[in-house]
Amino acid sequence: MKTLKIVIMFAIFAIASSSQAQEIKPLEVKKVMEKVADWQMAHFNDSYSGNKEPHHQLDWTNGALYVGMVKWAEMTGDEKYYNWLKEIGENNEWKLYFRKYHADDHTVGQLYIELYRKFKDDKMIKPTKDQFNFIMLHPAQTLMNWKTPYHQDRWNWCDALFMSPPVWAKLYNITREEKYLDFLMKEYKASTDFLFDKKESLYYRDEKYIGKLDNGTKIFWARGNGWVFAGLVNIMNELDSNSKEYKYFLKIYKKMANKLLKTQTPQGHWAMSILGQDFYTTPETSGSSFFIYGLAWGLNNGVLDKTTYAPAVKKGWNAMVGHVTEDGMLGYVQPIGAAPGKAWPDKTEVYGTGAFLSAGTEVYKLYGGE
Repeated sequence: MKTLKIVIMFAIFAIASSSQAQEIKPLEVKKVMEKVADWQMAHFNDSYSGNKEPHHQLDWTNGALYVGMVKWAEMTGDEKYYNWLKEIGENNEWKLYFRKYHADDHTVGQLYIELYRKFKDDKMIKPTKDQFNFIMLHPAQTLMNWKTPYHQDRWNWCDALFMSPPVWAKLYNITREEKYLDFLMKEYKASTDFLFDKKESLYYRDEKYIGKLDNGTKIFWARGNGWVFAGLVNIMNELDSNSKEYKYFLKIYKKMANKLLKTQTPQGHWAMSILGQDFYTTPETSGSSFFIYGLAWGLNNGVLDKTTYAPAVKKGWNAMVGHVTEDGMLGYVQPIGAAPGKAWPDKTEVYGTGAFLSAGTEVYKLYGGE
């Protein structure tokens, strides 16, 4: 068994090393993105992560897919993708999912606002605005601690920082009402004060992992930090780059980017436990795709040094493409979880596709795509 594991590791390394040498061409980026997007649409109603039923259309898993899919739709301008996304909103009367305060159930609001920007139909964002206005007037009073009552009514786990804050930022941008930005800043700062490790420049998934070690290393879940890193980009996209709020998020972003540069594996991905490369050797594509998305965005927006960071994006993107099957399925996506675990070449998840498509839109721009 040990010998087999070593053989597999060397095979992965050989494939990754070969793919990293490939030059990135915009048309090839677009081609693989189309293949992945079309495969996911065809398999949208499959079951994932060992579930017997498909994810609900408004579940956070699909919400993360839509974040990437709507970026892809904008990149291509193909109405096929917009129509598919619009039908999802219409089927669900443009409502968020069932929990009023829970960040996961806000994720789909990012899609609604992007569709509103294209179609200018107020009904697409009215339920989201109404719900967020209610939350502002009745803010959750719970503590950030994990075992306190209704604790997930606030952003006390790092995944939440991808799910809900960009919706607040988008509402601020389209309405220019400061109340949305004020709420975002107050709650985001509370979450960061609670979960951000200043020494490591990474976020703990939640309070349960603070002070806990795995094989002697602190536990910083790759996808959890991927949620944060991509969320930072999606927030900053909505803010004036000269504003103090933008600069607050940019400061966190740059600290994380520096850490990610230092922790990327030779194969191009990031270990499922970012500091535990020696113990988590299997590739994982959802967290890694989010990191590539964020780093490529930084290069495209001039906030990261190209000489320093461009090689990491190239190596990372080629590694991700190397895990796309001939049919267009993105493999090695860790199933739903909250900590480092396992991934397989023949297992995927909708949020992995969303992360990959987000990454592709920025890589496409970086390499000269129009």
